[in-house]
Amino acid sequence: MRQNERLAALTFDQQRQVAAVALWPWRAPVFAFGLDEAWGIDPPMLESLFRLAAEAPSPESDQAYRQAVAELRTAQLFASEVEPDTIELVQLEILDSLLTFGALLDSPRAVEAERVVDTASGLANYLDGLVEGSFRSHPWEQSHRQYLADLADQVSGQGYLAARSSVIESACHDVLRSLPDGGLLDSATRRELRVLCEDLGEEVVTMLRWLRTTGY
Repeated sequence: MRQNERLAALTFDQQRQVAAVALWPWRAPVFAFGLDEAWGIDPPMLESLFRLAAEAPSPESDQAYRQAVAELRTAQLFASEVEPDTIELVQLEILDSLLTFGALLDSPRAVEAERVVDTASGLANYLDGLVEGSFRSHPWEQSHRQYLADLADQVSGQGYLAARSSVIESACHDVLRSLPDGGLLDSATRRELRVLCEDLGEEVVTMLRWLRTTGY
C-alpha cells in the first residue's frame, strides 16, 4: 500500500501521530545549528511546538499548539526575504511543516498530514541526492551501503536517509496497529519509536555538517 493510501486508511488522531513522527527527526537540525537571529524566532517556543505535536491529542495541547503557532507567525522571518543555505533550507521546510501541523488541528483531512510526511521524506531524498552527487567520499559511505544492502528488499532504490525514514514510517504504522491511541512519550513501545526518530535526526545533523564542509 502506498504511503498516502496508508495515511487515508487511518483515523484523524492516527494521522496526527504519523505526522508527529515524521517531524520529530527534523527537530535535531533545527536546534543543532541554531536559527538565524534575524529570523526573530524564540527557541523555547519552537521546542514547545515539537513537544506538543508529540503529545497525545487533547483539547488542551491543541490549544497550546495553536497559541504557539500564532506566536511563531509574528516572527520577523515572515516579513523578510531569505536566501538560505542548505542547513537553513532544511530549517525553513521544517518550520513550514510545524505550521502545516497546526493547520491539521483545524482541518481533519489526510492532505495536511500528507504534506508533513511528504516534506520530511522529500528532505531526506534531497540530502541523499546532495551526498550522492558530491565528488567527495564521505566517511560513512561503506556503512551506509551495508545498511541499504541489509534492507534491500524493503528500501530498494532509496538513499540512506530516505531508507531510514521509511523504516521509521513502517515502525510507526506497526505501533499504531497495536497501540492506536497516545503520543510519542506514552509507552515504552512509543518511546522506542522516538529513539529511532532521534537516531535519524543525529544522522541528518552529521550529514549536514559534512555537506557544509563540501561547500553546500
